[in-house]
Amino acid sequence: MEIVLALAIGVLTGSGVYMLLRPRTFQVIMGLTLISYAVNLFIFSMGRLKVDSEPVLIKGLTATLANTADPMPQALVLTAIVIGFAMTALFLVVMLASRGITGTDHVDGEERQEAE
Repeated sequence: MEIVLALAIGVLTGSGVYMLLRPRTFQVIMGLTLISYAVNLFIFSMGRLKVDSEPVLIKGLTATLANTADPMPQALVLTAIVIGFAMTALFLVVMLASRGITGTDHVDGEERQEAE
């Protein structure tokens, strides 16, 4: 299970970096989103992957992290998801405004000139 999660984090990070290096603003925004998903998975994995662990306390069971799931990474990831949605919405609005002002969606604001 850990190797699958590590591979997923690696693929998301690699894809996000590739998309960040693209010349169009929408691709840059998608790259930032992929990297934020990879960071969320990484934070979530820091809470130790456990199968069949109780999410809440049960009467008669001692309250240790060996018996229950760690709530801190879950809370951090939930907060990061909300912040990521807000960041993506803000970037999309800025991208649309930039396209309206410059008339292009290139990151540097200029279309690439073809050699003739």
